[in-house]
Parts: sequence; C-alpha cells; structure tokens
Amino acid sequence: MSARVGRGRLFAAVTGALVFLAAQAAGEDPGFMPKGGRALLLEMAGSPPDIGELRKIAQARRTEVEWRGFAAARAKNLSGRELDTLAAYFAVNLPLAEDVAQRGDLAKALPADGRDLAWNQCQFCHSLFTSYLTQDRELQAWRNIFLSPFHREMKMSPQEREEFARYSALNMPMKFDDVPPDLRF
Repeated sequence: MSARVGRGRLFAAVTGALVFLAAQAAGEDPGFMPKGGRALLLEMAGSPPDIGELRKIAQARRTEVEWRGFAAARAKNLSGRELDTLAAYFAVNLPLAEDVAQRGDLAKALPADGRDLAWNQCQFCHSLFTSYLTQDRELQAWRNIFLSPFHREMKMSPQEREEFARYSALNMPMKFDDVPPDLRF
C-alpha cells in the first residue's frame, strides 16, 4: 500500500470519527430512524419488559412467516413495515443461546438490531446521510456491501451483517425531511 493511500484512509477514518463525535456532542441519537427489531421487541414486551415473556420469545424457534404472524397477533399497533422488521430480527437472531436467554438483564443482552448497527458502525467512515439513509437497495445489494475490502474488515459477525442488511432493505431510504439537518450531507 502506498503512503498516499494510507494517508487517504487515515484521513477518511479521522473525518468519519469527527463526524460521529460531532453528532454525539450535538445530542443526536438514532431515534429519527425507523425502529429496529430489538426496539420493537422491547416495546411489545412492555415497560418494564416482562422478563418471562421476553425469555419465552428469545428461546422460540419459528420461521420468519410464523414470527410475523406471532408479532401481528401481539402488537396490533405496528405497521406492516414494522412487523416485517420485527419478524426479520426474530428470524436472524432467535433463538438465543440458553446462557444468554437466562440472563437477568436479558433486555440488555438482546442482539443489536439494524438501526443500532447502522448508527454505531457506518458513521465512523461515511456520512450516514449520503452513504446509508438515502440508499435504496434490495436485500442482496445490502449484503453485497460487505464484499468490498474495507467493509470485509469490519468487526461484525455474519449474523450482524445479515441483521443490518435485512433492516436496511426494509427501512431505507429515508425521506430527506425525516433526517435531522445536522446529519444531512
């Protein structure tokens, strides 16, 4: 690798980190983005979450179609897209390992959802707005982003990559006006 390429990558990483830190300092959070599966699951489980119910859900094995029906029967206030997002989260992440499902802090131990992964991973190197929030891609195209050399090196498990791709295919692109002005461009 040439010194010029190395400096360019270092500049991109530093710039991305500064954008992320600026957004954090401004008090931005991913709340403007469509909710991910973990957030929807915790809403469905109640506040505070019913740990017994959460544990039953976390240990169940169903197909994605079955998960959608399960969610639709329990969370009548969810939109079709939210039901699809929740069913995809369940299909990718459940059942949880027995030791995780039995934790007293199960709500905190649930796998990150697509919104969490996008918020915590993408901003280090990219503008969240132009590189993620405004992208309209099919599921396989979202999976394909992990084939590029710099995305291959990300410390995300195959399960996290699939969760990110599924959430993104269902929930992106966002409308321009739905993104806070500080995060545009």
